[in-house]
Amino acid sequence: MFWSIDWEGIFTPTNSLMELVVRATIMYFLLFGLLRLVLKRQAGGIGTTDILVIVLLADVAGNGFAAEYKSVVEGAVLVGTIVFWSFTLEWAGHRFAAVERILHAPTLLLIENGKMIRKNMKAELVTTEELMAQLREKGIEDCAQVKRACMEADGMISVIKMNA
Repeated sequence: MFWSIDWEGIFTPTNSLMELVVRATIMYFLLFGLLRLVLKRQAGGIGTTDILVIVLLADVAGNGFAAEYKSVVEGAVLVGTIVFWSFTLEWAGHRFAAVERILHAPTLLLIENGKMIRKNMKAELVTTEELMAQLREKGIEDCAQVKRACMEADGMISVIKMNA
């Protein structure tokens, strides 16, 4: 009993493989949409699709290892579906400007000619204190020293200093 292995159970799917592909596709795009809308600022230097793939693969692979699915094939189909969509979206974003605009947020101006643009800060939930902390990390003490500061698509803030 201790050494017996259910080889048929390991490799025989208990669910429709097409259903698994459809479920993985729906969940991928649902989570992508949520991460794209919510996580821009928190993502830092990691892209939304990177975070999504890491989280989904960890969950899917973990289930495959722990026999949450009845077969390894089901886990492999889910992993393959997630990797497929990740690659396909990145490829499409690289190839088509319209897809790129959907996948990656546009640059958002936060400071222009030393003046904070509060409307844009509010839209991204950036407080004055957070913005000033980012400026201090770049060696800038006052907004008046900033020609432009932008929140980039990856959530990082880039700063261009005024000419001295």
